[in-house]
Amino acid sequence: MAQDSGDQTRFWQSRELGGVELLHAHYVEQRFSPHRHDSFVLAVIEQGAHRFRHLGCEHVASTGGMILINPDEVHSCSRAGDAGWHYRAFYPQVAQVKGALSELELDVDGLPGFSSSVLQDQQLHQMFSHLHRLLEGQASALQQQTAWREAMLLLFQRHARIPRAPAPGREPRAVAQAKELLSSRLGEPPSLEQLAAAVNLSPFHFARVFRRATGLPPHAWLQQRRLEQARSLLRGGCTPLNVAMQLGFADQSHLTRQFKQVYGVGPGEYRKACVG
Repeated sequence: MAQDSGDQTRFWQSRELGGVELLHAHYVEQRFSPHRHDSFVLAVIEQGAHRFRHLGCEHVASTGGMILINPDEVHSCSRAGDAGWHYRAFYPQVAQVKGALSELELDVDGLPGFSSSVLQDQQLHQMFSHLHRLLEGQASALQQQTAWREAMLLLFQRHARIPRAPAPGREPRAVAQAKELLSSRLGEPPSLEQLAAAVNLSPFHFARVFRRATGLPPHAWLQQRRLEQARSLLRGGCTPLNVAMQLGFADQSHLTRQFKQVYGVGPGEYRKACVG
């Protein structure tokens, strides 16, 4: 992260989310004069407290809180304590939000928006904090795109008075085709958008249909298949390092963590017991 006078920042765009801008920051000295964004501001406070003026009122968002600011709304902000504040922010453009809501099968007239400046919603705070970490780390596009849609749906339905999305139907052929495609590309899986296009469904509708049919989102189902294939390769004598490389794990330690979480032993120990 970039540092200046004790402040630390990292700003980037998510290619997987169509260019949504992201910020991970710890501010102590920073003070923001009155300004506006042409995007939404969706921010989770991870530590400390943040004082800001918005919609003519003073607000304080502290650890566990979430800040919501609509496009073109003037606001200013600074720390609310000596330690400053740590936060993770998303800056989706209006077109990106409206496109997501349209894909979620929600009819919205005009510009959707929020009436609350600060939320205390533990579930949403956890979802957006987790999503931001996925976008900052090495998670697959499949996982990132699914988590983004799930978080946006819950946020807008719960706090923007958006109608409830219709229940997913059953699409057994699409689910079967998706399973076959995922199984054939364990090492380099398609993104959610690519996977949905292959079965002629919208990404969000596909993700909901897939979860209803399998009990898992696509990226979690893929991870289970990878681990099943890892067991088969290890039984055949393949080394953990080669297994990790073949199946698309970030590295051998990533395989070891995932394997042990499911099977209770590491891949090396499992291979030794099977091969002798």
